[in-house]
Amino acid sequence: MDAINQLFAEFEIAYHNQYYKAYGSEERLVLAKKYWLGALADYSPAQIVAAARHVVKTHDYLPTVSVVVRACEEGPGLFGLPTARQAYIEACRADSPKAEATWSHPAVYLAGQATGWFLLASEPEDKVLPLFEYHYHLLCQRALRGEPLDVATPEALPPSVPQPLSGEENHARMLKLRERLGL
Repeated sequence: MDAINQLFAEFEIAYHNQYYKAYGSEERLVLAKKYWLGALADYSPAQIVAAARHVVKTHDYLPTVSVVVRACEEGPGLFGLPTARQAYIEACRADSPKAEATWSHPAVYLAGQATGWFLLASEPEDKVLPLFEYHYHLLCQRALRGEPLDVATPEALPPSVPQPLSGEENHARMLKLRERLGL
């Protein structure tokens, strides 16, 4: 409901005269908000607000529900996410090691990881793309809800590598270990 209130507040500011002509009475405004809430129920609040801002920037007149729904469906693009096909191509073309590649969005890397790098590299597109799209869609929905998509950073190597133990030191440690384990 907060997203719908935000959407109507943005419309009121951007389309002042048209807004008051369409929603002049409190009764009409309440009915309109209920209608819009039902029509936009499938989208996250962040997606609705981003779509409203996009519509305000690109339309001269007070938008209809269908205009906002279309903007919500373009939601991933509003959040810097590539399309599923673009993400698939990016994942397939990424250099190894994958964790060190430059990604357009963490969702692309995580979808590739969930699909399997070997599968992406070895199977034909018609087999792998649907699986990649499934994982990517789930990750996009998480991103649109505002959930963090963290890519695990590999642990760095120590600044210096210790010298290997001598044969005598290895033997002494092995004897201590056997003694401690009762072998």
